Formats: sequence, structure tokens, C-alpha cells
Amino acid sequence: MLHNLTGWHALIVLAILLLVFGSTKLPSLAKGVGQSLRILKDEVREEKKTAKRDDTTAPVFADAASTPVPYRHTS
Repeated sequence: MLHNLTGWHALIVLAILLLVFGSTKLPSLAKGVGQSLRILKDEVREEKKTAKRDDTTAPVFADAASTPVPYRHTS
């Protein structure tokens, strides 16, 4: 769907953004987007670190996957 976009398309979108938001709002908009991406990147990094730490401390049960769970019919 987006494979046909070229540099001209990016320039047109940038011109439309400039017309809609004005030159005074674009720097603050770019700063807000940059801060949001930085926060997202930090959260992903922290989540990976937490997941890695949890994987190394969690006990591994080798026979748990091969042991069938008994079926209980409740009626």
C-alpha cells in the first residue's frame, strides 16, 4: 500500500503539515514526538531487561510439559 511513495510525496505531506499547523507549532510538535519516542524506547529497553532477568531466575520444570493434566468433569 505504501510502496509507491516517493520523495515528492514526503514534500507534499510536509507542506500540508506546515499549512495546517503553521511554522510556530511544528518545532513543539516535533519535540513532543521525539520525547514520546524516547520514552517508548526506554520502556521497551526496561521491559526487555526485566524479562531477561525473570527468565534467568525462573525455575525450569523439564517434565511439566510432558505430564498430562487430569480432566475433571463437573456437572
